[in-house]
Amino acid sequence: MDRSEPIKLIKVTYQKDEYGVSRKVETVREVFAQVDSASQSEFYQGGQAGLKPELRFTMFRFDYDKETIVEYENERYSIYRTYRAKNDNIELYVQKEAGRQ
Repeated sequence: MDRSEPIKLIKVTYQKDEYGVSRKVETVREVFAQVDSASQSEFYQGGQAGLKPELRFTMFRFDYDKETIVEYENERYSIYRTYRAKNDNIELYVQKEAGRQ
């Protein structure tokens, strides 16, 4: 398996500032993954559920810490499903982040 593509995993949290207002904080980490298009069946089944599957990222599962966003080639994607695969791998299934074309 060729895990040579750099991707960014982004975790979103909220912290209160000095005025008590919650502010969005993004924690970004770079990892390496194999990148594939979503399969035809994933695209079809996702479409029935109102999703628009685009890509699948396969990486070491220990590199994943429940992030919700992947950035790849300057595009942001929302993770809508994960799958724990063989050999300590995890697959991240993504669609374009909401509000982006």
